[in-house]
Amino acid sequence: MASYSISARKITEGKNVFIRGKLGFAVLARLIEGAELVASDQRKTQNGMSPVGKPHTTATITHAEVQFADPSNPTLEEQFVSERRYDSPKRPETGPNYSIDSKGSTLPVIAIPSPKGDGTYDQDESGQELAQGLDVTLVLRTYKPKNFENRGLALEQVIVHEAPRYYNAGGIDQAELAARGIVLNGTPRPVQATPASAAPAAAVPVATEVEDGLSFPAPQPASAPVAAQAPVQAQAPATAVAAPVAAAPAPVAVAAAAPAPAQQETLEQKLVRLEAENASLKDAGSAVGSPVATDPWNGSDPAQQAGITYQG
Repeated sequence: MASYSISARKITEGKNVFIRGKLGFAVLARLIEGAELVASDQRKTQNGMSPVGKPHTTATITHAEVQFADPSNPTLEEQFVSERRYDSPKRPETGPNYSIDSKGSTLPVIAIPSPKGDGTYDQDESGQELAQGLDVTLVLRTYKPKNFENRGLALEQVIVHEAPRYYNAGGIDQAELAARGIVLNGTPRPVQATPASAAPAAAVPVATEVEDGLSFPAPQPASAPVAAQAPVQAQAPATAVAAPVAAAPAPVAVAAAAPAPAQQETLEQKLVRLEAENASLKDAGSAVGSPVATDPWNGSDPAQQAGITYQG
């Protein structure tokens, strides 16, 4: 653990400290709370850090340098912050880093350069998170928590020293699009995909049944063969008997011969039928039932042919 010459008890509440650097990571437009807070605290504990335990905002800057009001006579509060910079063992090229988890329900004010170009700043009210790499100054304020002797630090403001860019969650930087003549009206926001459980079930084609990832011909209704034979029965008397009167009862016989609609197959009946159909396909040399040396799509072992499983 690092040793510091300035402890939290020595500093005075109500003082401001300015520290400037490149934004490495930040959550400033909302609070980290709920399940996100639990997950964040778990990660901190796993990395040997103290959990925050309360809703908060957070910011990390790289190449961090305290902006001393009087470099020849730094205040205790400025020294306190400067001592708590650290080097990243995984990214030594980022120089001194500084991080702060600012507890409380108030979001920091974000100031961005005014479009007037007169050196003034406007408050950013976009509600978006700032992009990584921006040149920023964190304005910290010291305070004394109730019932504690040690003082704490709160993130009061973030001053952006260049045209603001925003975090896109994997999207394309709008400035890059604008440079190519593409300007979007409004701020694009990611659209959440509808979970499979909430989407309507896809209809299975009438002519196909799907079992264990394989397609089989669907069974036709029991009345279908009779309907197919109807023209034969109606024409047979016309060729065998010369008198046309004898053929007249044929339509009545066809209608009477039509059976009642078939009962819906039970699971056991369907399994027996499919096994029989699969066996017949296998005997006929079909690729559905006969083993092959390798899967024609991915070269997998024949034992993996039982079905097609989609992950994720």
